[in-house]
Amino acid sequence: MADAARIVGVLGGMGPDATVDFMAKVIALTPAGKDQDHLHMLVDHNPTVPNRQAAILADGEDPKPALAAMAQRLQEAGAEFLVMPCNTAYVFQDAITTATSIPLVSIIDVTIDVIAKQSPAITKVGILATDGCLAAGVYQKPLAAAGFEPILPNDNELTELMALLDKVKGGYQGEVISGAMRKLGQALESRGAQVIIAGCTEIPLVLDASMLDVPLISSTDVLAQVTVQLARGELPLPIRE
Repeated sequence: MADAARIVGVLGGMGPDATVDFMAKVIALTPAGKDQDHLHMLVDHNPTVPNRQAAILADGEDPKPALAAMAQRLQEAGAEFLVMPCNTAYVFQDAITTATSIPLVSIIDVTIDVIAKQSPAITKVGILATDGCLAAGVYQKPLAAAGFEPILPNDNELTELMALLDKVKGGYQGEVISGAMRKLGQALESRGAQVIIAGCTEIPLVLDASMLDVPLISSTDVLAQVTVQLARGELPLPIRE
């Protein structure tokens, strides 16, 4: 590890449980024998960021000003790179990069990169993600560019997925919710998905790899691992374009 680990800036609160889950995974993945071995994370935990789905699909309040302000606060506080454990919010990433001079690590890019490296022979990738995320194509476009065919929930499945995510955000994370989420993953399997992306950071709270017959790639897990590697100097920081 580098002499001094890089300071991580976390744009959080979207949603609260997902942010806590991300931070817990960063801690679990960090090789540490004492407090001082862990990473310095600056967290702007802001659940008041306007609804991303509403902004994309229904002319709702623009979340860009809130996201830009969060990013600026984190940079001013000393963050050396930014991460955001919310997939849909990456639709608005330009507001963050315009407001700051430090890199923003894309949860979308690192998740697709893991699939391309670990499963280069597959052709069909299932995506469980919010309606706003899917409508914006933030996963479908880069997956197609990388040579993968995206497999998406149908309209009824997407409606059910959104209802389940609302319940998860409301604190309901028991077996009934997990079972329903599993069925949505199995529906993608039945249509040929050879790997499935948990493309919303609430999904890993109720769905894990043991529940499906094909690999489940948790975007939260991937971002946590990359965050640790970047902070410890094991990977170079992304170059801002």
